[in-house]
Amino acid sequence: MSTTTRDRWEQQAATLMLPGAAYINGVQVDVVSGKTSANFTPTTGNVLNNVASADVADVDRAVAAARAAFVLGDWANSSPSDRKEVLLRLAVLIRENAQELALLECPDTGKLITDALNVDVPAAAGVWQWFRGTPR
Repeated sequence: MSTTTRDRWEQQAATLMLPGAAYINGVQVDVVSGKTSANFTPTTGNVLNNVASADVADVDRAVAAARAAFVLGDWANSSPSDRKEVLLRLAVLIRENAQELALLECPDTGKLITDALNVDVPAAAGVWQWFRGTPR
């Protein structure tokens, strides 16, 4: 990787905003306790962001939201072809956003950008594309 390319990747990585809230019922929410934990990058030891520290009340909220979605049945009652299209769209979105996803992966795990971009992100897209072909 040339210095120019490395500089460009580092500049892009520096502009990323890493969310730290919990994700419940399709939205980012603060945890009930308000507690967070520092998320450190293994490459430098610097704090990347602070992430929500969920407790029992937050897990209960998440489980209740998941149960309500399950009971609603939008996914389970959709046709196999509709489910396939959703999973394929997810794979496409992962590929379309490969650079940003790779940039998010690197500081969090300490991986090289080339590994994240050429291995991890395509593998993630491939998983969703593979599940698209799995019967119900």
